[in-house]
Amino acid sequence: MDAIGSARIVLIAGPTASGKSAAALALAEAAAKGGRLAWIVNADAMQVYQGLRILTARPREAEGERAPHRLYGHVPPSVRYSVGAWLEDVAPVLREAQAAGALPIVVGGTGLYFKTLTEGLAAVPDIPLDVRERWAERLQRDGVAALHALLAERDQKSAATIRPSDPQRVLRALEVFEVTGLTLDERQDAPPLPPLVSIEATAAFLVDVDRATLHRRIEERFDRMVGEGALEEVQALLALKLDDRLPAMKAIGVREFAAAVRGEMTLEAAVAKAKTETRRYAKRQDTWFRHQMRGWRRVKG
Repeated sequence: MDAIGSARIVLIAGPTASGKSAAALALAEAAAKGGRLAWIVNADAMQVYQGLRILTARPREAEGERAPHRLYGHVPPSVRYSVGAWLEDVAPVLREAQAAGALPIVVGGTGLYFKTLTEGLAAVPDIPLDVRERWAERLQRDGVAALHALLAERDQKSAATIRPSDPQRVLRALEVFEVTGLTLDERQDAPPLPPLVSIEATAAFLVDVDRATLHRRIEERFDRMVGEGALEEVQALLALKLDDRLPAMKAIGVREFAAAVRGEMTLEAAVAKAKTETRRYAKRQDTWFRHQMRGWRRVKG
């Protein structure tokens, strides 16, 4: 990952456990040795949340001392964060980096963040595959009436105009609300957000890892998380008594460990289920990257 040339910003995307954060840190340290200050900027929708350092594999304090890190753990778990909020947060960070003469290295696994950074946010945005699949699974499990009731809690105007017998429109409104933090009408009425950076001014890398290696890393990393106190982290999160529909409560491992805390499954079963969900999530991420980031330079992780 040495061909950054005169790029004004570096983008590093990849599935969970692919090694992208380590690659970003190595690049930042290499830039510093060459006399160029570099900042690492988070583009992962779960690493923004406070209280989830272990489960989301957020960079440790020691790593933060090796290079400046921005937009990690800055959002309370009670907040429904969105791609629009991330764009608002990342814009001043990029301006500050430019003023300081620093190279921003934007790294993460949330494909939509990268897409909106370089392409902008349409009035009604594309919905990431993992979001669509999650709502489709919930539709199958709970039924359209339950989802329409949930929509009424979040977006009364859309719920009033969408029939409870219309699952596709119900799903669409819920998907848009999750991704943007806005109701369907609010998003449609809002002007499109322009891209913050031109893809031509970036060095864009996609970390590619073979499936067997990625699965092994997921297994090892989750075992390490348990040893570092992931269960206790979830217990502290549960003590806040947050709405389980909040994004932070959907981080992989939260639901599984919460079930273990309540005695609904053993810790061993919870860990096994969380590992399975992590593998599935990595597969969905990889599918998104392959379809949406075809022009990015693939590097081995």
